[in-house]
Amino acid sequence: MPDMIQLTTEQLHTLQNIELELLQEADRICKKCGIHYNIIAGTLLGAVRHGGFIPWDDDADIALLREEYEKFREACKTELNHEKYYFQDHTNTPGYRWGYDKLRKKGTLFLRQNQEHMPYEQGVFIDIFPLDYVSNHHWRRTVQNFHCFCVRKVLWSAVGRFADKKWWKRSVYALENVIPLSNVLTYYEKLIQKYNKKKTDWVRILMFPTPNKEYGYKTKWYEESAEILFEGISFQGIKNYDEYLTFKFGDYHTLPPVEQRKVHPVTKLELGTDR
Repeated sequence: MPDMIQLTTEQLHTLQNIELELLQEADRICKKCGIHYNIIAGTLLGAVRHGGFIPWDDDADIALLREEYEKFREACKTELNHEKYYFQDHTNTPGYRWGYDKLRKKGTLFLRQNQEHMPYEQGVFIDIFPLDYVSNHHWRRTVQNFHCFCVRKVLWSAVGRFADKKWWKRSVYALENVIPLSNVLTYYEKLIQKYNKKKTDWVRILMFPTPNKEYGYKTKWYEESAEILFEGISFQGIKNYDEYLTFKFGDYHTLPPVEQRKVHPVTKLELGTDR
């Protein structure tokens, strides 16, 4: 297994600048096409607490309600600057196994540990998360969460069969990885169609864990947005960020201990500065 790279301060700063560039490209497309989005998670937390990137953070996230997400995905076909960037999802990238998408910078490489074998380009990226409606009833959301968990683990199996520390889990992932990817994605698409038949008060990223036992987020958080500065640039963010960030992170004003300041494990990094 290749050794993980420890990013220097200069490399991290360059990486964040590329991600900021990608955020600006996504924002440009959304403004041009009238698409509603929000910066979320650690990106929104960084904007509120630090005025930009969390100092040690190495990624950036935006989210769109399903109907807006579909507009964005379609808009990327014609509006994205294809000379500089590329958009990946499971419909346009063979072997792509995630239920959310990535906007990447050409001429860069951000090779995740245990994903070196994945059959697609892995440039520096930001995550584009679709938000799907889930039940207003907690017990139904619990069932939905189990379905999402199962699909997510099968999708992850291509990585988990190498990455998991426990041998028996690697064996389980190896068995799950035998399931044809097309079958798994077909089932995932059926979940999307089923869950979005009507709008509800709760949404979630189907193929990403939720932060607690609520198994969802309040829809209104993503509907009510405001301009928020991130690295001196205005982006759309959740208006009631205090309620959202408290729900997701708890006491978000307090910095986590050093051992909890996680970054993506990377084995190869090219930031385009030497090309």
